[in-house]
Amino acid sequence: MKKINNQFEEFGGKYIPETLMPLINELEEKYFQLRNDKNFQSELNKLLIEYAGRPTPIYYAKNLTKKIGGAKIYLKREDLLHGGAHKINNTLGQALLAKKMNKNRVIAETGAGQHGIATAMACAILALESEIYMGRTDGARQKINLLKMKLLGSKIHLVNSGSQTLKDAINEAIKDWIKNVNNTYYLIGSVVGPHPYPTMVRDFQSIIGKEIKLQMYKKNKKHPDIAIACVGGGSNAIGTFYPLLNTNTELIGVEAGGRGLKTDDHAATLNRGSKGILHGMMTYILQDNDGQIKNTHSISAGLDYPGVGPEHAYLMNKKLAKYEIVNDDEAFNAFLLLSKTEGIMPALESAHAVAHAIKIASEMKKSRSIIITISGRGDKDIEIINKMLNYV
Repeated sequence: MKKINNQFEEFGGKYIPETLMPLINELEEKYFQLRNDKNFQSELNKLLIEYAGRPTPIYYAKNLTKKIGGAKIYLKREDLLHGGAHKINNTLGQALLAKKMNKNRVIAETGAGQHGIATAMACAILALESEIYMGRTDGARQKINLLKMKLLGSKIHLVNSGSQTLKDAINEAIKDWIKNVNNTYYLIGSVVGPHPYPTMVRDFQSIIGKEIKLQMYKKNKKHPDIAIACVGGGSNAIGTFYPLLNTNTELIGVEAGGRGLKTDDHAATLNRGSKGILHGMMTYILQDNDGQIKNTHSISAGLDYPGVGPEHAYLMNKKLAKYEIVNDDEAFNAFLLLSKTEGIMPALESAHAVAHAIKIASEMKKSRSIIITISGRGDKDIEIINKMLNYV
């Protein structure tokens, strides 16, 4: 059995201002106290089933499989969750934790907007105040999600600094947190940030991989041969991978190649980054020779991040998972192909994982299987797709 050190060896840690250290220590103590608390888990499980819509199904993509040839392709349908993405798994868990800690104001960052929506939903159902930080660039390309967050009762802060994307939204959220530590809970959207956030978010998202293990075994009497998920910060991927580490399933994360690795317009952190500290954690980051964080690019706002969760850095270094690259055009074409063959429009983030599955499926035997985590649905990306196609 493969085992993961919860400290991720050299990766992770707590690289934060002294002002936040007591709060982080309190959070760590409270979370690990509640993680095995039957009442907390029962309350969360009820929300996941009755509110979020778990378990999500696994779908055999027979038309796509036939078109590509080779391995059977299955989809883990996180896009069918309330809100349209896997993000609700984590926000319900953390919002419930915030309530137990008597923090009635919740702040969050968002890139593609899905985490913002999921935060707004979780705070609404648990009667908490929510405020969302979002880069102005991301807000412009995800207007529908911006509107949804407002309709759900969240206050929106559009961030004008830097590249006006996810890293800048995180920076501003952290500044807010430092100023308002007494009454505010920072609900981080991915497996990033200071300990215990990467472990905590991983635990909440591991419901994905736990269901895959049970569902795929029920279908095929074996675990999937390959599991593929997109990686920005990496929460849907680590949620898929972690429960499968004690199986023979090959784990593949897919990063955003953007306009190509010969340019600076990509977000391939694990493949092209180096070790450094970002947003309270030691991990791989995209930085220049002076240690300045580089701007990134991806067709998908949710992958447009210059860092990655420290557990992914650990998995790569230990060769427990592989990390591949898919560029904008490949993701775009995968979006179209899945839409037209299966009537399923994936989020552009998830389309990166679909694109890599398409690359490798034809080279595999028909007896083998690939499971792709469809982390979200593509409704939010329709305007981006239409600009490229000019259909309407």
